[in-house]
Amino acid sequence: MKNFALFVIGLIIGGLVVYVFYEKKSQPIAGDIIKPNGLITPSEAKTLDQAFNSRHQLISDSIVKRPDNRSSWYALEDMRNYLNYAEKQSQDLGCTMDGIRVYLGSYPYTDNKNGLTTLFFVPTGHENTSKGSMIFIQKGSPDIQDADGLNHGSNGQPPSASYPQ
Repeated sequence: MKNFALFVIGLIIGGLVVYVFYEKKSQPIAGDIIKPNGLITPSEAKTLDQAFNSRHQLISDSIVKRPDNRSSWYALEDMRNYLNYAEKQSQDLGCTMDGIRVYLGSYPYTDNKNGLTTLFFVPTGHENTSKGSMIFIQKGSPDIQDADGLNHGSNGQPPSASYPQ
């Protein structure tokens, strides 16, 4: 009986050691570079860009009547600052931000804007509620309605330039 009790205690201690070791290994260490989901190769980017050509041509020729913008550029510092800002603002609005949605938009035709296409970002997430749920959906969260978006990146050079620039 004494040997059996030692055996059980040994199993428990061994299980805890394995658990602690596995937990440390599975959690990224601060500063580690983690490969994100959804990466595409430059070749795949070219394929996507080329597939957009007919749509871009239709917009440029039929609607805008001149070459339209095909890309937006944002400074890395602005993107990091926006992500931090949007996450904090989402918390202040009682939401948990879990992503960013990118929208195609267009500037209105005015004296200082020529109606070019733009890209803008809005945070997505869910309200912090006490409701329990067994269903967890990570992708496709709704926009956080009252949160600020990010726009005003620089146009492509020239605006109608395709990938790569």
